Amino acid sequence: MENLDPFFREVGAGPAVVCLHSNASSSSQWRGLMDRLAPEFHVWAVDSLGAGRSPAWPTDRKVALRDEVALIEPVLALAGERTVLVGHSYGAAVALIAAIVRPQRVRALVLYEPTLFALVDAEKPPPNAADGIRSAVAGAGAALDQGDSSEAARCFIDYWMGAGAWKHTPDARKGPIESSIVNVRNWAHALLTEPTPLSAFASMRFPVLCMTGRKSPDSSLAVTRLLARTLPNVQVVDFDSLGHMGPVTHPEVVNDEICRFLTSLPKE
Repeated sequence: MENLDPFFREVGAGPAVVCLHSNASSSSQWRGLMDRLAPEFHVWAVDSLGAGRSPAWPTDRKVALRDEVALIEPVLALAGERTVLVGHSYGAAVALIAAIVRPQRVRALVLYEPTLFALVDAEKPPPNAADGIRSAVAGAGAALDQGDSSEAARCFIDYWMGAGAWKHTPDARKGPIESSIVNVRNWAHALLTEPTPLSAFASMRFPVLCMTGRKSPDSSLAVTRLLARTLPNVQVVDFDSLGHMGPVTHPEVVNDEICRFLTSLPKE
């Protein structure tokens, strides 16, 4: 991923925090958290490949999560050593791989349901808990092949947020989601083929906050369970009333927990 400049938002001053968003979203999903943290932290939120104002997804080859890490490298360099990475869904998977690639830079991780589905497949080959997302991606891909981006978005959004969620999505949000859904097979490939084994995460000695919503699909819950039993310094928070998109649908609840965790970290 050479010569690509990611788009990012930046606020505040103090200890570094870098935020990574979910699929079918952008760095704008972290605006509320950035406002909360700005008085005490220096915060960056980055658009991933094909999202927001970052470069489009490459068409000449398959892209891996390490390519997403390479994309955000300029922001990680700005943040410097001892950065807290905050990630949701796909962004949380990228954060995990960034921590594997550059562990010396990471002060702590904040994860909301990383979608690192390769861990589920490695634990137990299909059929398994990742079958639901495979089916949703297949449905979305078939719709894209028919030129129906709205139906593709429905397959994806309804999987993560429940039947009827796409129908009730505000029209202002539908356009950006439909534009990004063209990458759905690319997202799935990166998440399902990531080669990092579960055992690699046992070496992460820094603090990790791992959040999950009990109304989430089996696929992301299964990943969270695997990580929760493997990460050596992890705090797990289960939200009874939230689903996979909790950071978007109930940001105040999730942001409260993130702020609590960040302020509890030892002073540097």
